[in-house]
Amino acid sequence: MSGTKEHTKDTTRVVAGLKAAVHNPNVSDEAKENALKRLEEMGQSADPITPAQPKATQSAAAEAHEKNVLRGYKAATSNPNVSEEAKQHAREVLEAAGIQQKLDTHSEEEHHHRVLAGYKAAIHNPNVSDAAKQHAREYLADSGVTDLD
Repeated sequence: MSGTKEHTKDTTRVVAGLKAAVHNPNVSDEAKENALKRLEEMGQSADPITPAQPKATQSAAAEAHEKNVLRGYKAATSNPNVSEEAKQHAREVLEAAGIQQKLDTHSEEEHHHRVLAGYKAAIHNPNVSDAAKQHAREYLADSGVTDLD
């Protein structure tokens, strides 16, 4: 026994190196062509952003990424720290993606009714502090609500 280990290459790192070679301006055209050929043989794309995954997984990853991007745009539409111009852009992107923004369609009266219901629920919730329950009772009394059941 010679005491040496057989070295096996990590496919992920090999793919990363080949992709780097393809996009490196200091690598010859011939070396880039060889790297592209090896990537193709391995079933990989030369795209530097695409992780070393089978193509079916890449499309699932791209779809998941797109969903996350759209979630970000949706969140931006209601974020108070986002400018109105950016919110409008987010709405346009969502509309182009076929996502309809649900607008606040309930009336001021319905909103007030929901607030009162929340305060009523707080009074009966065992996890709400006594101070918060007292505040809820005061708010309800100021709003003319007498039936607290």
